[in-house]
Amino acid sequence: MQYRHLFFDLDHTLWDFDANAMETLADVYQSLNLNEAGVTDFELFCKHYLHHNAILWDRYHNGFITSDDLKWKRMWRTLLEFKIGSEDLARKMSAEFLEILPTKQNLFPYTHEILNHLKEKGYVLHLITNGFEKTQWRKLDNSNLGQYFNEVITSEASNSVKPNKEIFEYALKVTGAELKESIMLGDNLDADIKGAINAGMDCVFVNHLNVELNGVKPHYVIYHLKELEELF
Repeated sequence: MQYRHLFFDLDHTLWDFDANAMETLADVYQSLNLNEAGVTDFELFCKHYLHHNAILWDRYHNGFITSDDLKWKRMWRTLLEFKIGSEDLARKMSAEFLEILPTKQNLFPYTHEILNHLKEKGYVLHLITNGFEKTQWRKLDNSNLGQYFNEVITSEASNSVKPNKEIFEYALKVTGAELKESIMLGDNLDADIKGAINAGMDCVFVNHLNVELNGVKPHYVIYHLKELEELF
């Protein structure tokens, strides 16, 4: 067994963030009567949210904004697309979104099956996530994923974010894992793959969306979680 400790990302790798976010946005849209506030096109609302969420997460990954900025400004920027400049409404949307989102349970196909497979083969599983501590634990509890992981390393607990090497070093310290026996598995080329490479850790790019690698060279690339059975 070349590897012993497998470090997974959570959002977009195992937990289907986009599907869960869409359900949550629908709940928020209805609960806060956003149609009456001027957000008249729900599909366009979702499209703008995903666009701004991706941009702000990238800025958060790179240390340009705080977690609080990320939480409410993705809503504020989305509202601005509809010419609504209410910070108060954006903060209400953020609070409700973060309350509802972790209750959603959409996972990528074969998530439970592959995690069971890896546990049965004797691998030690952990998570390294840039998500927020309370939110990520609620996701794990509600989707019944927490049972698989020995340690859950969040950006808040580690005081660092992927792709910074410090969060990977913190994860190794917490888990007692050696670098040579560890591997990172994630969907984000910058946060997960470049981050792992910069930390000297082998990595698996979980390419659910079949995106271009753009010169990044992960050690392994898969397109479906079931393919992990061939690697481990």
